[in-house]
Amino acid sequence: MGEGHRAGSGVPGSGVDQDGGGGGGDSVDRGPVDRGSVDQEFLALERELTVLLRRARASSGEMVREVHPDLESSAYGLLVRLEERGRQRATELAAYIGVGKATMSRQLRALEELGLVAREPDPADGRAWLVHLTDVGRERFGTVRDARRARYVRELASWDRGEVAELARLLHRLNRGVERG
Repeated sequence: MGEGHRAGSGVPGSGVDQDGGGGGGDSVDRGPVDRGSVDQEFLALERELTVLLRRARASSGEMVREVHPDLESSAYGLLVRLEERGRQRATELAAYIGVGKATMSRQLRALEELGLVAREPDPADGRAWLVHLTDVGRERFGTVRDARRARYVRELASWDRGEVAELARLLHRLNRGVERG
């Protein structure tokens, strides 16, 4: 069986056994939770997200090194955001990624030194700067992103396109919920 799944699980494909544990009540705020009282669906979600995130971190590390061998894996998310949204302030990028200003400044400085991003004055506020992908950054990132998408197409070839769309919709909903805190 694949990573994250155990034989004999009570929820098909969930990797979670349903023996013992008894589900939780109807209360929304359960306070401190002992493992036996957690709903099995949330245990399955935790397990599968853990596997997904571990694999995503490894994959992002590989992908970002293809953009440039000296990049940290955390830079991939910045490149994605800049490619999708265009010019952005460092503070917007920091808020989106969930890091502090100092961390963002360090990451952007590294990308700038490698010629993958550039800064320009913000016409709306002369004190601020806008960050954007350079032509070289856009080309290198585009090549890697195309390869990543081709990999998703291969890995999900047996899925119906509606299932892929539903997965994307649910992940988007999860991400929006996490953003709002």
